Amino acid sequence: MIRRLSASIAHHPLARPFAIARGTREAIDLVHVTIEQDGHVGRGEGAPNGRYGEFAPDIVEQIAALAPLIEGGIDRTALLGAVPPGAARNAIDSALWDLEAKRSGVPVSAHFGAFPLALRTAVTVGIDRPEAMAARAAAIAAEHGAGDGNEGGSKGNGPLLKIKLDAHEVAERVSAIRAAVPHAVLIADANESWNMALLERVLPALAQARLELLEQPLPAGADDALEDFDSPVPLSADESAHVAADVARLRSRYAYVTIKLDKSGGLTGALALADAARRAGMGVMTGCMLCSSLSVAAAWPLAAMSRFVDLDGPLWLARDLPGGFTVQDGVLTASGTFGWGQP
Repeated sequence: MIRRLSASIAHHPLARPFAIARGTREAIDLVHVTIEQDGHVGRGEGAPNGRYGEFAPDIVEQIAALAPLIEGGIDRTALLGAVPPGAARNAIDSALWDLEAKRSGVPVSAHFGAFPLALRTAVTVGIDRPEAMAARAAAIAAEHGAGDGNEGGSKGNGPLLKIKLDAHEVAERVSAIRAAVPHAVLIADANESWNMALLERVLPALAQARLELLEQPLPAGADDALEDFDSPVPLSADESAHVAADVARLRSRYAYVTIKLDKSGGLTGALALADAARRAGMGVMTGCMLCSSLSVAAAWPLAAMSRFVDLDGPLWLARDLPGGFTVQDGVLTASGTFGWGQP
């Protein structure tokens, strides 16, 4: 068994600036991994995130240092114990899933029973003035609308919109968006930018606006303040939730976990986190970093079993990978030519 590992950086300008509480981005660097064995090539992608001290050149170096392990034949299960969670492990894990499918002739989807070909995804509204966010939400709703009810993933009538928030004009932004899209399903993400006083102050307005989920209002190191807190809007742990072992301390603080493959170190670790969350009575949301369709393909099995799905990362790229996913009427659909996880 001879394997060959390679890693490279792909620079992607964004179609429009992406503004969240931590700042605004206009381009991203992704790390692409290939693992070749017996004439078959598995592909994976990692999306480094500065929030976790990850940058593309460092991830490539980390992957290169792991070449003896990967080329020596390590499997996905052993990888969990050998490499910490993060973008590097995600890229490798994803490539191994793809390689297994191509070598065995069995698609990844066969491991998960019923497998939807389309998923309803959230589309993100970036931070801006309340009126600008409302206008953007209305434009998204007009463009994407809602699915026909036959797709998997997030449920509900009307488009699914994710509102990015910081600590300013919280109620004003959400209320303006609700007025602009009265039938939309709204979720929001504060990206750790609030304190407990602000959370308690704005929750009544968020509940009034029928917000269905709020991600990570407090910094990950401060979420002990949520212990047994009775929130009128379900809270989801994002930056606080990485691996299955995190569930024990999160279950009495959050109703959901937001799982991203780049945090959990790949689909293998993400599935373990989802299983632990469900056994603890928590719901699951599948999210992603800014990424290409290669990352979305690897997250698809997890998204198919999630209450909320936010896989609009490729929509932010000026140019996605050829044959990637498309969104129409709020539904994410594979083009049929992309090929990840297929023999």
